[in-house]
Amino acid sequence: MAYIGRQPQIGNFQICDAISVVNAQAAYTMQVSSVNVIPESVNHMIVSLNGVIQKPGSSYTISSSTITFSSNLATGDSIDFIYLLGNVLDLGTPSDDTVTGAKIVDDAINSEHYTDGSIDTAHIGADQITNAKIADDQIDSEHYVDGSIDLAHLAADSVNATKIADNAISEEHLDVTSITGHTAETSIADGDTILIHDASASALRKMTKANFVSGIGGANTPQFSARASSNQTIANDTLTKVVFGTEIFDPQGTFASSRFTPAVAGNYFMTTSIRFASNTYIPTIQVRLNGTNIYWVSGTKAAANQYINVSFSFAITMDDNDYVEIYARQDSGGNLDIHGGTDVGTVFNGFKLI
Repeated sequence: MAYIGRQPQIGNFQICDAISVVNAQAAYTMQVSSVNVIPESVNHMIVSLNGVIQKPGSSYTISSSTITFSSNLATGDSIDFIYLLGNVLDLGTPSDDTVTGAKIVDDAINSEHYTDGSIDTAHIGADQITNAKIADDQIDSEHYVDGSIDLAHLAADSVNATKIADNAISEEHLDVTSITGHTAETSIADGDTILIHDASASALRKMTKANFVSGIGGANTPQFSARASSNQTIANDTLTKVVFGTEIFDPQGTFASSRFTPAVAGNYFMTTSIRFASNTYIPTIQVRLNGTNIYWVSGTKAAANQYINVSFSFAITMDDNDYVEIYARQDSGGNLDIHGGTDVGTVFNGFKLI
């Protein structure tokens, strides 16, 4: 093989020819087989003088094929040997992209050889990163593929109320046997909440008891019952409003001043019974809606010394602010009493129809 310049002597270890010391001379020519040789550097040779290995660079230097000792040698000095180590190959820094994988010993690359950020996705094999390689608290929501967390990834009892979206629980999520053992309610207030299924939205809804009852037709409320507290004198041939001074019950507060005002629109059923004192006359009662007569009811002329009870039942449609009152009339020719008290039958009752 041809070379430009000297042929490298890689690993070509040689011993120079013997050199005779000349008194008061420091420089000598190095030869091998009577041919001048040029060492690679002072560090590529071993020199022994008077049985002592010399230190390169300080005990001697070289220039081309000449070795120069740091001081003149004298008669009696002996250059024992000069051992050339050959030209140790100095690769220097390889050119970019010249070192292939075949030139690298197995298991020779370690963490200090990597530049920060130099290992990217392409360098990591599939399924190579185990949980031991992931720092604590490093996996966040952006690392999950949508739909990737399934039942197997959820720990038991890990989903609490804060993790469930509003309106997310529907009837298919409820076990029919799951709602047990809770406090059994024997009554329910209007403001209590009832769970229902909204078929139009396929969702569970909550509704107050009052709205629920109203939605299925309502309860028989409002309702009331009142009676005359005492006797009431009715003048002859005079329509007089009957006074029902004692409320037997009125839970919604819709009966006042002998007048029923429902506060809730709907259909109502009412009854009234008026006891007139005995006399030979025909008594009459009148039902008024908002002050206007809607029913006249006459009794039967009684025999002397007999009470007359005039009773009437009726159904009526009312708006929330309508009102009903009962009036009485008699034609006995003088004043006559309507009987009242706890043991007589002058009463007025009513309730809402479902």
